[in-house]
Amino acid sequence: MEFTLIIGNRNYSSWSLRGWLVMKLTGAAFNEVVIPLDLPETRNAILAHSAAAKVPILRYGAVTVWDTLAIAEYLAELFPERRLWPDDVEARAQARAITSEMHSGFMNLREHLPMDLRSRDLGGEIGPGVADDIARIVALWTDCRRRFGTGGPFLFGEFCIADAFYAPVVGRFRTYGIELSGEAAAYAEAVWQWPDMQTWLDAANDEPWVIDNFKV
Repeated sequence: MEFTLIIGNRNYSSWSLRGWLVMKLTGAAFNEVVIPLDLPETRNAILAHSAAAKVPILRYGAVTVWDTLAIAEYLAELFPERRLWPDDVEARAQARAITSEMHSGFMNLREHLPMDLRSRDLGGEIGPGVADDIARIVALWTDCRRRFGTGGPFLFGEFCIADAFYAPVVGRFRTYGIELSGEAAAYAEAVWQWPDMQTWLDAANDEPWVIDNFKV
């Protein structure tokens, strides 16, 4: 059996980026199916893989998993030796908490600073709600780095699921010129330079699709 990961446009689909980075962490080979988003045929193309009609979708034999956090947990169970979550129980609890917060929160950031990896200085609306989201994210990054970040440049030392979930935020901060300093700046640079992130960025730059006002 082989894994198949169905994703959307790499330039815009933040959830696809998260799922893809987690899949890469497993070290397993997988097939990629890219479905261009925001086209008349998009919904039916995704429905052919999952009734939820959202990407990413992971298929492995008879198993179909269609939520990014569920994909991450499924892969962590399949590949325990890859340590997709931190080994330490306290660090692991923190990693799961901040990952879940990213999964369900930061709605103002999503609304006003959508992911567009190819662009720079788009001048998104940094209203009070967006500023609050940014401050919360920076505080989370700084706290995790100081408490759990020994042994590597990422939130819990080595790159894990939590880093994959915040990787699109690093891209948003670059796109909209959000200035960072200290631990947060160093962390964002480490994520940006992560080899798998660079591979995704190169592929995003090569995509032909352009979507105006896409928000995800």
